[in-house]
Amino acid sequence: MSRPAPTASASPATGTTRVLLVDDQPVIAEAVRRMLAVEPGIEFHYCSDPKRAIPMANEIKPTVILQDLVMPDVDGLTLVRFFRVNPITAETPMIVLSSKEEAATKAESFAAGANDYLVKLPDKVELLARIKYHSKGYVNLLQRNAAYAELTASRKRLADEISAGEKYVRSLMPPPEREPIGLDWYFVPTADMGGDGLGYHKLDADHLALYLLDVTGHGLASALLSVTVLSVIRTASLPNTDFKDPGQVLFGLNEAFPCEKHGEKFFTIWYGVYHLPSRTLKWSGAGHPPTLVFAGDAPDAPPMQLDSQGPMIGMMHWPLFESNERVIPPGSRMYLYSDGAHEIHKMDGSDWAFPEYLETLSGLVKNHPDRVMIELHKLIREMNGSDVLDDDLSMLEVRFPQ
Repeated sequence: MSRPAPTASASPATGTTRVLLVDDQPVIAEAVRRMLAVEPGIEFHYCSDPKRAIPMANEIKPTVILQDLVMPDVDGLTLVRFFRVNPITAETPMIVLSSKEEAATKAESFAAGANDYLVKLPDKVELLARIKYHSKGYVNLLQRNAAYAELTASRKRLADEISAGEKYVRSLMPPPEREPIGLDWYFVPTADMGGDGLGYHKLDADHLALYLLDVTGHGLASALLSVTVLSVIRTASLPNTDFKDPGQVLFGLNEAFPCEKHGEKFFTIWYGVYHLPSRTLKWSGAGHPPTLVFAGDAPDAPPMQLDSQGPMIGMMHWPLFESNERVIPPGSRMYLYSDGAHEIHKMDGSDWAFPEYLETLSGLVKNHPDRVMIELHKLIREMNGSDVLDDDLSMLEVRFPQ
């Protein structure tokens, strides 16, 4: 049977050694009391009735138990075993006091759960030394257990907060859509709260905004900045900014979020606006991985790479973020993603090269068109050798109409 760990509730006051003597002979009790009385920091408690020993120990929570082996009504070894299955005294040091010096008796005592064995009456110096030794070790154990319990509770609180934060970030992301354009996303944060964010929304009946950003670092500060930027984009709350012009949007974000005012945090972003009637996509990027377009009229061709030409947002003042433009062929697919989708550290210590990522994604688009993001995540876990990724994996999939 495993013993429960002693808890902080069993700990005595700092520096106090609490001794419980269980012995049916008052003369022995008086002798032990006198030995301990001259020593500061020791509380002495006496129980003459072995049937009351367990309840009394539960009440006073000793740091050392001294117990006689020969007592009426309850056999001493049996009482030792009772102490050991009692949750409060399961780990309390026990010193057996006995008039017997036989090796077999000592062996039985240790087998029953005793920590030490003294022939009574022991020498005062020896008794004090052993009581202090066992009590100190037990109090240290209690303190370690208390610290571990607090650490465990702290980790649970942190995990709960991260989980709540992740749920909140997910709640801000738009639902998948099928018509007139297929829109879906995939978001797998690391063990820490991350700074990825993505979204899409209509600017008017003809224009659709598409965006994905990645704040540097992890933790609450990165997540808060990501959520704030997403809110600014959704509410079009940048002054003097045409949100149909991607270059203006990135310029406005760069002016609004200098890193020195936001905890030295900066972020990459790709922001695009698709004009449905003309099938024209305008975009601008800031330090972000290239968005990939798999042309519907050339299914075997390598994907078009819509690069980012500006610096990361918040790093420095930048006078102009350029907008680029391209007509998207009917039936094309487009993928926005964070660097957590391709900057993968393999189990052998090497890194996943970007051309390998392009080849893999091309194969998934061709062979698993309905499960591209799920299959990519599966491959990344296999390469990484863990379900916990080094960085957030965020991806936005756009399926353009025929």
